[in-house]
Amino acid sequence: MPDKIKSTPLVFNKTMRKFGAPHTIICQYHHWSILLRPIQLTLGSIILIAHDPASRFSEISPESFTELHTVTKCLECALNRAFAYDKLNYLMLMMVDRDVHFHVIPRYSEPKQFNGIEFTDPSWPGAPDLNCTNKTNLKINADIITHIKSCLV
Repeated sequence: MPDKIKSTPLVFNKTMRKFGAPHTIICQYHHWSILLRPIQLTLGSIILIAHDPASRFSEISPESFTELHTVTKCLECALNRAFAYDKLNYLMLMMVDRDVHFHVIPRYSEPKQFNGIEFTDPSWPGAPDLNCTNKTNLKINADIITHIKSCLV
Protein backbone atom coordinates (compact mmCIF):
# COMPACT_ATOMS: atom_id res chain seq x y z
CA MET A 1 0.00 0.00 0.00
CA PRO A 2 1.26 3.53 -0.75
CA ASP A 3 3.06 5.55 1.87
CA LYS A 4 0.30 7.52 3.56
CA ILE A 5 0.74 10.96 5.08
CA LYS A 6 1.71 10.51 8.71
CA SER A 7 2.50 14.07 9.73
CA THR A 8 0.01 16.78 10.62
CA PRO A 9 -3.52 16.33 9.24
CA LEU A 10 -3.99 17.50 5.69
CA VAL A 11 -5.86 20.75 5.21
CA PHE A 12 -8.50 20.01 2.61
CA ASN A 13 -8.72 22.59 -0.14
CA LYS A 14 -12.08 23.77 -1.48
CA THR A 15 -12.10 21.27 -4.33
CA MET A 16 -11.33 18.34 -2.02
CA ARG A 17 -14.21 19.35 0.25
CA LYS A 18 -16.53 19.70 -2.76
CA PHE A 19 -15.74 16.12 -3.74
CA GLY A 20 -16.48 14.83 -0.24
CA ALA A 21 -13.15 14.81 1.62
CA PRO A 22 -12.43 13.35 4.07
CA HIS A 23 -15.17 10.73 3.54
CA THR A 24 -14.30 10.00 -0.11
CA ILE A 25 -10.53 9.69 0.34
CA ILE A 26 -9.18 6.41 -0.95
CA CYS A 27 -5.48 7.15 -0.49
CA GLN A 28 -3.24 10.08 0.39
CA TYR A 29 0.32 10.68 -0.68
CA HIS A 30 2.55 13.53 0.35
CA HIS A 31 1.53 15.72 -2.61
CA TRP A 32 -1.64 14.08 -3.98
CA SER A 33 -4.91 12.56 -2.80
CA ILE A 34 -7.11 10.03 -4.55
CA LEU A 35 -10.81 10.50 -3.88
CA LEU A 36 -13.83 8.62 -5.14
CA ARG A 37 -15.91 10.90 -7.32
CA PRO A 38 -19.25 11.00 -5.41
CA ILE A 39 -21.14 11.09 -8.70
CA GLN A 40 -19.95 8.06 -10.64
CA LEU A 41 -19.72 8.72 -14.38
CA THR A 42 -18.52 5.13 -14.75
CA LEU A 43 -17.66 2.54 -12.13
CA GLY A 44 -14.59 3.67 -10.19
CA SER A 45 -14.57 7.33 -11.27
CA ILE A 46 -11.89 9.14 -9.28
CA ILE A 47 -10.68 12.63 -8.43
CA LEU A 48 -6.88 12.89 -8.35
CA ILE A 49 -6.04 16.16 -6.63
CA ALA A 50 -2.84 18.01 -5.81
CA HIS A 51 -2.22 19.30 -2.30
CA ASP A 52 -0.23 22.27 -3.59
CA PRO A 53 -2.06 25.61 -3.45
CA ALA A 54 -2.06 25.90 -7.24
CA SER A 55 -4.65 26.79 -9.83
CA ARG A 56 -2.43 25.96 -12.83
CA PHE A 57 -0.76 22.66 -13.55
CA SER A 58 2.54 24.45 -14.11
CA GLU A 59 2.38 25.88 -10.57
CA ILE A 60 2.64 22.58 -8.70
CA SER A 61 5.98 21.81 -7.12
CA PRO A 62 8.67 19.69 -8.79
CA GLU A 63 8.14 17.18 -5.97
CA SER A 64 4.44 16.93 -6.91
CA PHE A 65 5.33 16.27 -10.54
CA THR A 66 7.77 13.56 -9.48
CA GLU A 67 5.28 11.91 -7.13
CA LEU A 68 2.56 12.03 -9.81
CA HIS A 69 4.38 9.22 -11.65
CA THR A 70 4.12 6.94 -8.62
CA VAL A 71 0.53 7.94 -7.89
CA THR A 72 -0.74 7.31 -11.43
CA LYS A 73 1.03 3.97 -11.64
CA CYS A 74 -0.52 2.85 -8.34
CA LEU A 75 -3.95 4.25 -9.26
CA GLU A 76 -4.02 2.58 -12.67
CA CYS A 77 -2.98 -0.75 -11.19
CA ALA A 78 -5.61 -0.56 -8.42
CA LEU A 79 -8.43 0.42 -10.78
CA ASN A 80 -7.47 -2.33 -13.21
CA ARG A 81 -7.39 -4.92 -10.43
CA ALA A 82 -10.68 -3.61 -9.02
CA PHE A 83 -12.73 -3.30 -12.22
CA ALA A 84 -10.69 -4.40 -15.28
CA TYR A 85 -11.32 -1.21 -17.24
CA ASP A 86 -10.79 -1.10 -21.00
CA LYS A 87 -9.35 2.44 -21.15
CA LEU A 88 -8.64 5.18 -18.65
CA ASN A 89 -9.30 8.87 -19.33
CA TYR A 90 -7.65 11.70 -17.39
CA LEU A 91 -9.58 14.96 -17.67
CA MET A 92 -8.09 18.16 -16.27
CA LEU A 93 -10.91 20.63 -16.73
CA MET A 94 -10.62 23.07 -13.77
CA MET A 95 -13.38 25.34 -15.11
CA VAL A 96 -15.36 25.52 -11.86
CA ASP A 97 -13.03 23.91 -9.32
CA ARG A 98 -9.77 25.84 -9.57
CA ASP A 99 -7.42 23.61 -7.54
CA VAL A 100 -5.22 21.38 -9.70
CA HIS A 101 -7.03 18.07 -10.15
CA PHE A 102 -7.92 15.38 -12.65
CA HIS A 103 -11.15 13.49 -13.16
CA VAL A 104 -9.95 9.94 -13.76
CA ILE A 105 -12.63 8.03 -15.63
CA PRO A 106 -12.36 4.27 -16.19
CA ARG A 107 -13.95 3.37 -19.52
CA TYR A 108 -15.82 0.18 -20.32
CA SER A 109 -16.93 -1.32 -23.62
CA GLU A 110 -19.50 -3.48 -21.80
CA PRO A 111 -21.62 -2.86 -18.66
CA LYS A 112 -19.95 -3.78 -15.36
CA GLN A 113 -21.57 -5.34 -12.30
CA PHE A 114 -20.66 -4.27 -8.78
CA ASN A 115 -22.61 -5.31 -5.66
CA GLY A 116 -25.52 -6.41 -7.84
CA ILE A 117 -25.74 -3.05 -9.64
CA GLU A 118 -25.11 -2.57 -13.34
CA PHE A 119 -22.81 0.33 -14.25
CA THR A 120 -22.75 1.53 -17.85
CA ASP A 121 -20.52 3.72 -19.98
CA PRO A 122 -23.10 5.13 -22.43
CA SER A 123 -20.66 7.30 -24.38
CA TRP A 124 -18.19 4.46 -25.11
CA PRO A 125 -16.11 4.62 -27.32
CA GLY A 126 -16.38 8.42 -27.52
CA ALA A 127 -15.35 11.02 -24.99
CA PRO A 128 -16.93 10.63 -21.55
CA ASP A 129 -20.29 12.38 -21.23
CA LEU A 130 -20.17 14.31 -17.95
CA ASN A 131 -23.97 14.52 -17.93
CA CYS A 132 -24.51 10.73 -17.96
CA THR A 133 -24.05 9.21 -14.53
CA ASN A 134 -24.58 5.92 -12.76
CA LYS A 135 -26.84 6.22 -9.74
CA THR A 136 -25.16 5.36 -6.44
CA ASN A 137 -25.64 6.23 -2.79
CA LEU A 138 -23.36 6.65 0.22
CA LYS A 139 -23.34 2.90 0.95
CA ILE A 140 -22.47 1.91 -2.62
CA ASN A 141 -19.77 4.60 -2.76
CA ALA A 142 -18.33 3.37 0.54
CA ASP A 143 -18.24 -0.17 -0.88
CA ILE A 144 -16.46 1.07 -4.03
CA ILE A 145 -13.89 2.90 -1.86
CA THR A 146 -13.30 -0.24 0.22
CA HIS A 147 -12.92 -2.36 -2.91
CA ILE A 148 -10.41 0.02 -4.52
CA LYS A 149 -8.45 0.24 -1.25
CA SER A 150 -8.25 -3.57 -1.19
CA CYS A 151 -6.67 -3.46 -4.67
CA LEU A 152 -3.94 -0.95 -3.82
CA VAL A 153 -0.45 -2.40 -3.95
